[in-house]
Amino acid sequence: MRLTTAQALVRWLGAQRGVLLDGTEVPLFPGVFAIFGHGNVLGLGTALSEADLPVWRGHNEQGMALAAVGFAKATHRRQVGVATSSIGPGALNMVTAAGVAHANRLPLLLLPGDTFVNRAPDPVLQQVEHFGDATATVNDAFRAVSRYFDRIVRPEQLVATLPQVARVLTDPAECGPVTLALPQDVQAEAFDFPESLFATVVHRVPRPRSDRHALGLVADAVAASHRPLLVLGGGVRYSGATHSALALAERHGVPIVETTAGRTLVRHDHPLHAGPLGITGSASANALAASADLVLAVGTRLQDFTTASWSVFAPDVRLVTINAARFDAVKHGALALVADADEALGELAGLLDRWRVSASWTERAAAERSRWDSYVDGLRSPGAGLPTYAQVVGVVNEESDAADYVMTASGGLPGELIGGWRSAGGPESGMDVEYGFSCMGYEIAGAWGAAMAVSAAPRSGVVTTLLGDGSYLMLNSELFSAAFAGHGFVAVVCDNDGYAVIDRLQRGNGAPGFNNMYADARSLQAQPPRVDFASHAAALGCAVLSVPDLGDLRSAYRQAREHARAGRVAVVVIHTHPSSWTDAGAWWEVGVPEHSEYPAVTDARRTLDKAKTDQVRYLGRP
Repeated sequence: MRLTTAQALVRWLGAQRGVLLDGTEVPLFPGVFAIFGHGNVLGLGTALSEADLPVWRGHNEQGMALAAVGFAKATHRRQVGVATSSIGPGALNMVTAAGVAHANRLPLLLLPGDTFVNRAPDPVLQQVEHFGDATATVNDAFRAVSRYFDRIVRPEQLVATLPQVARVLTDPAECGPVTLALPQDVQAEAFDFPESLFATVVHRVPRPRSDRHALGLVADAVAASHRPLLVLGGGVRYSGATHSALALAERHGVPIVETTAGRTLVRHDHPLHAGPLGITGSASANALAASADLVLAVGTRLQDFTTASWSVFAPDVRLVTINAARFDAVKHGALALVADADEALGELAGLLDRWRVSASWTERAAAERSRWDSYVDGLRSPGAGLPTYAQVVGVVNEESDAADYVMTASGGLPGELIGGWRSAGGPESGMDVEYGFSCMGYEIAGAWGAAMAVSAAPRSGVVTTLLGDGSYLMLNSELFSAAFAGHGFVAVVCDNDGYAVIDRLQRGNGAPGFNNMYADARSLQAQPPRVDFASHAAALGCAVLSVPDLGDLRSAYRQAREHARAGRVAVVVIHTHPSSWTDAGAWWEVGVPEHSEYPAVTDARRTLDKAKTDQVRYLGRP
């Protein structure tokens, strides 16, 4: 088939199919987010205009690529978002989104334009010339944040490259962003491609089975424990292993905690559920972690917020991991089982026979969680003064349904959602807290992508994203993109006068407030301007509900949900307290200066040094 490089690529995208967790066959690449420039409008743009693949217009390259990431997360990595831009600033804007996908192990296909391979018109518009390397372009910046990178310098190169693209995007261990740099001239060049390249392919996510020897070692270690703790991560969600995890825990009486990516997998009031783990988690889960003699961590990369910088576990705890990626499984000297979570949990359950932990340890999960619930209830109770994040999250939580999807990313709201949200549990519940890369601005862009995915689900719910004023100002253009496209969701904007959570970190370690809150930032004006978020969101085509206090939030949020169901973006704006937070009582290692002019900073450094004595650097005995 004689096609241009761009036509062949688009035709291949349309021939790939994926399979959802419920067995439904769907397009692997259901659409493309695009901003066209001279580097992609004629080659790839023309090819897309000739095809049936839906194309969604973005208004910021980073934003539309983040929307593609949010889409992939909401489909449990079973479908892949695609984003294309021109060369130069448009391409570099997508590097941040690639970092988000890479850190969070999410599939993303990026198709940035590139400079001419033939070099005849060099230097072309937006080309960065490297004096010592004529082959380098700005797209080489993607190499550090891509699982797979290729520059297509000949049309026939696609025959070898495209199977590798599909492999990485659908592999449970290697899943992450793929970047195909597309030089402007090569996009338009034609080649006689084999028809077999465009045959329909159904990609079923592989489920690697456990090594029998490793499985036996894990079963022996678990059976020898007295106070085991089951940690559920995002890999449990992507594997569809929630039922297997619960079956194992219920049969043997093992308490369960969740990571950030594993939140909402377990019903909040399940008797074995002790809550979310770590810095932004709960005191209940952290208390069990400190007492556990064995931690069975499934589908998690065990990052610092989950482990409280490796201080949340007892020094002599035995760490056992189940993970599809060996890279994650072997961390910190763990006894590693490299396998699909659902397969491995089922096989492990078959070897544990009648082993069961003591009733006192089993019952401790509900007891600790009950104490945590009482603490959160107190934080959610109405009081005098500005509403707190906990109170806002409480209202949204109480008004949400089991099939709804809630999300946030940076700042203080992740701690409120991870620690305080009470999930109905099960496959219909969903939460996306982007705290792998903690990308400000993901909250709006990711919600656009999530709204696409959730609206297409058999039992669709409402997508609600919560964000602070700082994130809104960082990246808000995709409010208009979603409003224009008709993908409705609710955005609850909590205005607390600045980067409040970083101000908390700054002040909490002895430094004075500096450059984070508006009151502490430099301005040459006696009365600096304030942003009218309601007017701004309305100008971007959103339905806007401005809430003066907590008492009006419930009715406003209900109205916003109706707008979202009708396909409209609804923005709820509320002024919130700048320094009231939910605290799980865990420690976090940060870079406190060893020397400072501020005595309080020096004191904070001494506290840090003392806390590091409890830090566990290497766990378990393989």
